[in-house]
Order: sequence, then C-alpha cells, then structure tokens
Amino acid sequence: MSYETWVVIAAILAVVFLLFIIIRLRLQEFIALVVTSILFGLVIGTDPNELMKLIVAEMGDSLGQLALVISFGAIFGTVLQRAGAAERIALTLVEGYSDRVVSWGLGLAGFLVATSVYIDVAIVVLVPMLYGVAQRTGKSLLHYGIPLCAGLSCAYTFMPPAPGPLATAGIMNADIGLVIVFGIICGIPAVTVAGPLFGRFIAKKIMVVPPAMAVASIGGGSASSDDADGDAPGRARSPDSLPSFASVVGALLMPLVLILIGTVGRVIGGDSNIVAFLTFIGHPVMALLITCLFSMWAFGIKRGASAADLQRLASDALGPAGMIVLITGAGGVFGGVLISSGLGDTLSNAMQDASVPLVVFGFLVSAVMRISQGSGLVAMITGATFSSPLAETLAVSDATVALTCIAIACGGAGFSHVNDSGFWMANRYFGMSVADTLKSWTVMKSLVGLTGFTMVLILSIFVP
Repeated sequence: MSYETWVVIAAILAVVFLLFIIIRLRLQEFIALVVTSILFGLVIGTDPNELMKLIVAEMGDSLGQLALVISFGAIFGTVLQRAGAAERIALTLVEGYSDRVVSWGLGLAGFLVATSVYIDVAIVVLVPMLYGVAQRTGKSLLHYGIPLCAGLSCAYTFMPPAPGPLATAGIMNADIGLVIVFGIICGIPAVTVAGPLFGRFIAKKIMVVPPAMAVASIGGGSASSDDADGDAPGRARSPDSLPSFASVVGALLMPLVLILIGTVGRVIGGDSNIVAFLTFIGHPVMALLITCLFSMWAFGIKRGASAADLQRLASDALGPAGMIVLITGAGGVFGGVLISSGLGDTLSNAMQDASVPLVVFGFLVSAVMRISQGSGLVAMITGATFSSPLAETLAVSDATVALTCIAIACGGAGFSHVNDSGFWMANRYFGMSVADTLKSWTVMKSLVGLTGFTMVLILSIFVP
C-alpha cells in the first residue's frame, strides 16, 4: 500500500473516530478534535515531537485574528441582546407590516438579528413574541415562526460576524468581505424559499397554537421566557424601554459595512493614505472593535449602564466565545496536520480526475458531518478543515475560496434533526410533536442549505 493511499484511509478513519468519540462517548468537541489530530499524525508516521510542535504552531496560527474577532463579536451581540435590540426589530417589523406581508418582515428581522446574537438566544427571545400575534390572527404559529427562524438560520450560518462563518473563513484564509457579499447573495433566496414561501405552505398543513401557559404568562404580549431574571433572554420589556429601531439596525450593519469598506480598499490597491485608511478600519479586527466600543456606548453607557455593568456583561459574553475560539483553533490544528500529511495533493488529483468542484466537496463534507453529529459549528469547521488544503493545493482564487465558505455553511445549516439541540429548542418553543418538528423545522433547515447551495453552484459558473 502506498503512503498516499494510507493517508486517505487514515483521514477517513479519523473522521469516523471523531464522530464516534463525539456522538457515542460524548467527548467535548475541542478535546475530540485535538485527540483526533494527534492520533492521525501518529498513524501516518509523523515524528511525535515534530507533531507536538506542529500542533502548538497551528493552534497559534489559527487563533491570531479569529480569537479577537469572535471575542469582540460576542461582546457586541451580548450588549445588543441585553439592551433589547432583537425585541425592537421584531416589534417594529410586526407592527409596521400588514398581516399579508408580516412573514417577510419576520424573515428580515431574523436575518438582521442573527449576525450578532447567538441563534439559541434569538429563538428564546423572539419566538415567544409571536405567540400573541398568532393568537390574535388565529393562524398557525408556523406562519410567523418559520420565516423568522429561516432568517435566523441563514444569517447565523452564512454571514460573518456570526461565529460559524467566521470560523470557516478563518480556517480557509478567506476574504471576509467576499464571504459577506456571497452570504447576502445566497442568503436572500434561501430566506425567501425556506421562510415566507415554505412557512405559508406548512402553516396550512400543520396548525400549531401558541402554548397556553406561555400566552397567559405574557398576557398576549411581546415576550416570554422561563427565566425570572430581569436580564434573562425573553423577559417581558416595555416597548418604551427598548432602543430605537434605527440605532439597532445601524449597529447591526456597522461591522458588515466596515468590513466591506476594507474589501473595497484592497481592491483599489496602491499606497495612498486613503487606501491605507480604508483597509485599516475595514480590517475585521478593527471593524469589530469599533462596533463593540460603539455598542457599549450607545446601548450601555448612554442608557445608564455603569462601568461595572459593562465589565460583567463583557465577562458573560466571553465565556461562550472562548469555547467557540477553542473549537475553531482545534479545527485549525486538525487542518494543519492534514496539510502536512500531503492529503491535499492526493485529494486534489482525485477531485480533478472525477471533476468534483471544490464547492461541492466542501458542501458534502459539511453536510455529512451535520447529519451525523448534529452541531452546525463542528460540521462547518470540519468542512473547512478538509477543504483548506485542497484550496491551497489547487491555488484557487480568493472569490472561489469565499464561495466555498458559503457552500460549507450551507452543509452546516441544513438537515437538522433529533441530534441537533436547535431541533429540540424549536420543538419546545413551538410546542410541536417530534413528527411535526421534523415536517416543519427540519424541512425549513434543509431548504436553507439546499437553496443556498443552489445559489453557490450558479455563482460558481461566473466566479473565476
């Protein structure tokens, strides 16, 4: 057996082993990725001491920029969440649209919110706000909930600065500005098909009434939660206490606009002071730092928060962010070990012989991981880990790398079922049976992934 053949077999076994220790042994994903990286390196014959040096080096390289961006983004999202930004967007759009088009407004609301607020928090905060609307109109809760969740799902998996696409872009060394552009282009059709269109269809098939106790607890109003803490997600708030719609939308768009400005600066090129300024403020780290500081002032200090309040809030935000950073770093380690093994050359030759595009490869790896173990983040990190050496070997363009990031995100977004925590959150907050959750939530998530991937395939025809 040749070395190249053994590397491919070992890589397949490594993925199987990774799935086994995550699913069956329930080992934490960060530890699982590091253990798998070490075992893979050893079985392909890497010197143990050199392997440890490689792992340490790759961990550092993976987290240089990404740790800062994810951390600033987490603080930004937590500030907005505590200020009631999600509630303000949902209330404004629901009240501002007629019932005929309210589902489109909810899809937009979900898309705006999930770029910076964790999707599980967004579901806890926003879905209960729909109970009163569904009760007043007598329509199935799915008529409103599916568009909202489709918007949340698309932005959370397609659009930096959400953690998944940020991690994918970091491992792939992609231009985040291009990832944002392609995320918008692919995300809009995905929200449309999986949100308002599918929501209207499934609402006629499955009648879901708001949970009676939840409606009673909010008095038919705008928010609900099991949490009694005044700062907990989903607590009832007076509309007058919420920030303005314009300020919330401006804050949500700020990092995207700044990063796109940086991309424009890099496209213009040259040594002028203007180009240097554009690329400086548009660097992902600067863009998120500026946005983070602005949000702490606009939604914290300006609204009466003390320095101690902001310090506590930032500390709360960095807990979950730290875990995402570590998992992403471990994914980078796995990718570094794969690259050092020469797997990229072997797979690229096989893909060229079989005429498999890079975007298809990334989507398939991510989708298989998503279906197998449930976590969209782990699926995207694994997809990026295997696609990164291929992108390097094939020397594809920056645009193709960014488009591959979206293809990987599509695989990680779709196919949610009983091994995904999001499936059970939808099951609980919509008050549905498991069968109805499969028919609604799982189909919606699959439509997000498949519609987005269809757009990727169309764009790949025109992307060099």
